Amino acid sequence: MPWIIVSVRNLNMCELMSEMKKSGDEEKVKQILTNPKLSAIKAMLEKDHAIDCLLLLYINRGKWKEAKEFMRENNLTLSDGTFRARMIEIESLGLAKSERIDPLKKYYMQTELGAKIAKLLLSFFEELE
Repeated sequence: MPWIIVSVRNLNMCELMSEMKKSGDEEKVKQILTNPKLSAIKAMLEKDHAIDCLLLLYINRGKWKEAKEFMRENNLTLSDGTFRARMIEIESLGLAKSERIDPLKKYYMQTELGAKIAKLLLSFFEELE
């Protein structure tokens, strides 16, 4: 997708807004902020460790014990309560599905949509390197 590069020094704010409208960026932002499904995913991504949990699912670490092990190996922190809360929310958005291991434990697996979002996140972070 082509990007419109605008020099802010050469444009005043009205011209900048006009350029954004022409490129369709304003409409894209409006859709993300107002579409119920997209805004729900955006809200989930804003929460603590949501991206961590999506990426853990991507590498098949959807069980608390496996997730905890991975995080500790990499000197990262994630509480069991946060892991469970994020996984429940991720599942409610259709990005994961779960299987009961026993009455108290679940194993989470990514769905096709969850895998798509995880791949996009990986690409996003790779672009920043």
